[in-house]
Amino acid sequence: MTYEEVDPHQIISNRGCFHTTRGRRLINRMGKQKKTKKFATMKRMISLKDSRLKEKDQSKKTVKKKEDPSEMKEKEVPKYPSCLFFQYNTQLGPPYHILVDTNFINFSIKGKLDVVQSMMDCLYAKCIPCITDCVLAELEKLGMKYRVALRIAKDPRFERLPCSHKGTYADDCLVQRVLQHKCYIVATVDRDLKRRLRKIPGVPIMYISNHRYNIERMPDDYGAPRT
Repeated sequence: MTYEEVDPHQIISNRGCFHTTRGRRLINRMGKQKKTKKFATMKRMISLKDSRLKEKDQSKKTVKKKEDPSEMKEKEVPKYPSCLFFQYNTQLGPPYHILVDTNFINFSIKGKLDVVQSMMDCLYAKCIPCITDCVLAELEKLGMKYRVALRIAKDPRFERLPCSHKGTYADDCLVQRVLQHKCYIVATVDRDLKRRLRKIPGVPIMYISNHRYNIERMPDDYGAPRT
């Protein structure tokens, strides 16, 4: 019987066919299965006891130091300003200085709200809206469509605050000012900026709801609507 006449499946099914020279030749003629490449396989690390390593490398072993319970551990405690009494900010008081964001002016125009008068109606006290250079630069970049908001921002009743940082991103500027000085209220409608400001203790947030100004995180908000 020649190799061509033999059924390869019959030979593979028989016991001991792999150990005979005839069975090996037949399997070689049939061909081997291609092995698929294994992806994301980790390379094995040589152990320190391996004979291929030198004596110097074998002696290098990571020795963990045992922690002494008697030693004092140094911990960094975040510093909080002295003006905070728990969550109450003692530096806030009339006249209130309010940092105004870009979108706050735009939404005030849409709601037909006077910025200064609505602030005084909310807090029942004198309010000084403050606008930074980066907020003014953002309004200038928006073009002619927001020229009314730019005209309101240049009102003489608004206090101008110069910026020394690079760029015109207002959110980072407002957060840095609030961290340095705790005497400001931030007026914004931006959700991301609100989320960042809520993590800072003692900073009230003014926003627009139901066609009027509202304020959160402030105990003396007499004119703010109760929710």
